[in-house]
Amino acid sequence: MSAVDENIVREYFEQNRFLVRQVRKYGVHSRRKTGEEEIDLLVYNPGYDPGSRNPEFLLFASELRYIHRALVVVKGWHTARFTPAMLRSSPHLFRFLEKTVLKRAEEWMPADPGELEKQGPLLKILVLPGLPTTEPFRTQSMELLRDRGIDGIISFRSMLLDIIGRVEVNRIYRKSEILEVVRVLKKYELLNTPQMELFDTGNSKPET
Repeated sequence: MSAVDENIVREYFEQNRFLVRQVRKYGVHSRRKTGEEEIDLLVYNPGYDPGSRNPEFLLFASELRYIHRALVVVKGWHTARFTPAMLRSSPHLFRFLEKTVLKRAEEWMPADPGELEKQGPLLKILVLPGLPTTEPFRTQSMELLRDRGIDGIISFRSMLLDIIGRVEVNRIYRKSEILEVVRVLKKYELLNTPQMELFDTGNSKPET
């Protein structure tokens, strides 16, 4: 995974008012990652309503309000789709779901003793380029991910659409290279602003 992929995910959650913690500052290249090292980000929603419903499995911006805490794993393999065959043949994708890893993630996000009753579950979210667009492969992929223990998936397409829609052309984003690049592209009309109903109502959802 490149730093750009992780930065896109970070910007997405921060633009939606989450607090984001980067789990590690180093990359792993010469050996296989440990289960803990598979976790890329931990996110926390300070505006979470303890009485809210559970989020849908396919996560769009309209669903983020129902997430309190989550560990996020980013798979920026933009040249491939996650098919059922790929998922079945890639057990290493799910190493972050090991009990010891989840226990460690809970330790990284300790709850305030006075807030234990209001604390939502630690969700396991996978960010990926996309799922198959045809059936039955799309449904099979989602069922396989659910069965493995994944609580939700987000596509890069839906994240980028959300970010593009939120960036304002007349605002300079000095502290974010991702947002500033998007702003410049919009300024010169190289990017079209997505229809805002994709983000405001949740009735129309981009392809995952």
